[in-house]
Amino acid sequence: MAQILAPSAQWQMRMTKSSTDANPLTSKMWSSVVLKQNKRLAVKSSAKFRVFALQSDSGTVNRVEQLLNLDVTPYTDKIIAEYIWIGGSGIDMRSKSRTISKPVKHASELPKWNYDGSSTGQAPGEDSEVILYPQAIFKDPFRGGNNILVICDAYTPAGEPIPSNKRHKAAQIFSDSKVVSEVPWFGIEQEYTLLQQNVKWPLGWPVGGYPGPQGPYYCGAGADKSFGRDISDAHYKACLYAGINISGTNGEVMPGQWEFQVGPSVGIEAGDHIWCARYILERITEQAGVVLSLDPKPIEGDWNGAGCHTNYSTLSMREEGGFEVIKKAILNLSLRHKEHISAYGEGNERRLTGKHETASIDKFSWGVANRGASIRVGRDTEKQGKGYLEDRRPASNMDPYVVTGLLAETTILWEPTLEAEALAAQKLALNV
Repeated sequence: MAQILAPSAQWQMRMTKSSTDANPLTSKMWSSVVLKQNKRLAVKSSAKFRVFALQSDSGTVNRVEQLLNLDVTPYTDKIIAEYIWIGGSGIDMRSKSRTISKPVKHASELPKWNYDGSSTGQAPGEDSEVILYPQAIFKDPFRGGNNILVICDAYTPAGEPIPSNKRHKAAQIFSDSKVVSEVPWFGIEQEYTLLQQNVKWPLGWPVGGYPGPQGPYYCGAGADKSFGRDISDAHYKACLYAGINISGTNGEVMPGQWEFQVGPSVGIEAGDHIWCARYILERITEQAGVVLSLDPKPIEGDWNGAGCHTNYSTLSMREEGGFEVIKKAILNLSLRHKEHISAYGEGNERRLTGKHETASIDKFSWGVANRGASIRVGRDTEKQGKGYLEDRRPASNMDPYVVTGLLAETTILWEPTLEAEALAAQKLALNV
């Protein structure tokens, strides 16, 4: 699809004249990304997608678009299930489709499947079969109808989780009776950056150049301040349609950067919802001809990085006297700072510099309403004496299964020695 090269190439909204298809992603959510680069290319709008086609003397003929718009629900009970899993890098998402004989309501109704792990960096060529276990299902906003997206994790044929399967350990933590009784809530703020397809430079930035300094872009509006709103809005609605617990979205500090929030979600559900939301965003940017980046510091210099701030609370934190429970959790987190940092995303050292609303990666800190601390506690939590904490350390490319599992493990299951606890309490009191 066409590349977006400069602010002047902002997406232009195109409305369809009529449509009889009730596909969830309508043209009102989409924008054209066509530049005047080839007079032979044209875009035809529909209620579903815009597909490029050659223009003939008699007009644009687009049989592919008609098939994409085809609603098969009246003709068959069969559905399409898109099996989604995490690839060998730990951040790449893979998927493939299969036909299921009838609509399903739970992941347990779906069959296991397999894939070639040697092609994803997850198995050797001589023993490449990896088994997919369906774990969570969502409505498919791309195909509509009863079709579904299926979040899976991966195992060997012997039933052992492969090394890149981080969901398995997280599920064990969240199934522990002590963790279950604390009903852990998570609210995850996923930041991401949109890049121009061929030059890998942020959306709306002059190619090889820079926009004006940060300041007007955060939650801004206008062609010179907001770049990629159509993608953000399309993603928002697609997630709501899918059943993802998305709670909001906003433009971020660096131009071309956005954020969406998911939660509050309980336990393992938080990771499932974030991964599915990331997959939907990948598909939308694919159709728009824009590249999605989860790099924690996409542009070096005086620009904000991209994080995945994780808001967290337990039942004890949310009840009367919860602030003391939060303080104890922060103490535990301080003692395991290195373990958390090592698991909070690759390249995070480029982001956690102590600048641009971050704490230093080498020093644990916490504070009330302090966005430059490792852990932030809100004013309302302090005032009410109960509530939640915000872990501001995770990078935008973090694995939500790892981060949520670690938070629950460190604050609920793990107990430090009395000596370590006393020393940590002293350090935190002195803020050293």
